[in-house]
Amino acid sequence: MKNAPAIHLAIIQPAGYVHSLGFLDQARYFRHMFRRQGATVTMAKNRLREDAVNFVFGAHLGFPADWQDRHACIFVNLEQLGQGGAAVSPDYLALLRKSAVVDYDAANVAAYAQDPADVPIVSFGYASYLDQPALPLEERPIDLLFFGSTNPRRQQFIARVEAAGFNVAMFDGPVYGPERDDFIRQAKAVLNCHYYESNRFEQARAFHCLSLGTPVISEYTPTTDPAPAFRDSVLWLPEQVEEWFRLHFKTPAFYDEARKRLATFRGGDAVHDPMEQFADLLAFATGFQQGFARLRAPGPWRPRAINLGSGKDYKPTWLNIDILDRAEPDLVLDLGQPVTLPYEAPTQMGGTVRLEPGTLELIYANNVLEHVPDLPMLMTNALALLQVGGAFSIEVPYEKALTAWQDPTHLRALNENSWLYYTDWFWYLGWFEHRFELTKSQWLDANVQPCAKDNAAFMRVTLRKIATTPRERTTARTMRADFGGLADDQFAGDEAYALI
Repeated sequence: MKNAPAIHLAIIQPAGYVHSLGFLDQARYFRHMFRRQGATVTMAKNRLREDAVNFVFGAHLGFPADWQDRHACIFVNLEQLGQGGAAVSPDYLALLRKSAVVDYDAANVAAYAQDPADVPIVSFGYASYLDQPALPLEERPIDLLFFGSTNPRRQQFIARVEAAGFNVAMFDGPVYGPERDDFIRQAKAVLNCHYYESNRFEQARAFHCLSLGTPVISEYTPTTDPAPAFRDSVLWLPEQVEEWFRLHFKTPAFYDEARKRLATFRGGDAVHDPMEQFADLLAFATGFQQGFARLRAPGPWRPRAINLGSGKDYKPTWLNIDILDRAEPDLVLDLGQPVTLPYEAPTQMGGTVRLEPGTLELIYANNVLEHVPDLPMLMTNALALLQVGGAFSIEVPYEKALTAWQDPTHLRALNENSWLYYTDWFWYLGWFEHRFELTKSQWLDANVQPCAKDNAAFMRVTLRKIATTPRERTTARTMRADFGGLADDQFAGDEAYALI
């Protein structure tokens, strides 16, 4: 497509939530289909781009509403919604109602859209990038593989299959991506059964298995309504599940039929290749971006909060700063070096940011200060950026705990006296008009939970920027090597007298 917008695929992953990796399958397929049309596509975790249309996966896990102020977002709904479906939050449904959405199943749309025509529907098909040589079905070591969450309904269905004399292999922990795919390729078939009473077919899982060259055997109910591409590509079970497995599974006829259905799924006809749907979706994204550009406020982003350090602790709607590009921050910047304010620079995510003195409400540093070579400079920059009353929230390892030196990149250990120079003895750092005050101090154990000092592995402190008092400034003038920035007192008349 000519003049297609840049596309960015964003997967939402709350900190440490491994199951967000499950969206990699669908995001990779979207990337494949957009690239087939000539679009430039990027993909990231928890990060949006300002210079692209963002397709967001997993927004039901949490999505700040004001994130859409600067980013053009289309939400990819992969949840089963409506009666008998997933119990998603009211916030997620409200987000879908007021946003652009693409769905995989038209039956979901009534749960959030007044007009179904407003929501593009796309199906999944053969993902050619997954095609690799694999063992013949007869030689694969795993008879049946099931992966995904279990509940009583699924457990009962799996028990019926095993009652027919076949073992259903399952993972003993969450496994996703290429590591899971290696096991799928070793299975004679993947077993699919419905989690919700809505009984919508799990095509977002089945397409990936079929593309890997592994047959899918699926439960079929009177309300199961698969997309056309799967009707002749999946092995659908009759009501007599046990009898089907006893009489059919692992027979020569089964292998022949399974290979035939895999070949059908790979067919390039309009039924099995949803290119037209994705072409319509790209056109939809193009129009959406044009409309968003007209409404978006001009000028650089002026953030209200900064997160020092990025990586796994990335904070949506904040300015995430790191000195390392591989941490994928919004801005690569070292606040441990002199920074002239105001500071304006392009971000890593296609926008422009402007930092001005006295404008930030909050700075957060999680296990950062122990790494900084010039900590007084970082604290000076933080003081300059914060507004009066703004907070600097800090977590650091406690010097008497093993955590203090377990990281080979740590440069210092800190204790409860490590803040005195930024609060009481501020003049040593050349500060005069403002300083920090300690408003909160807390000991944390190895699990980052509040504890007594004897069990502390970390410290959490909050410093608040305040104006110095006349008495404090007098003390500073007394203790400093100079007089604390006195005015020169020269006026134009001095030069006139010098000429007499």
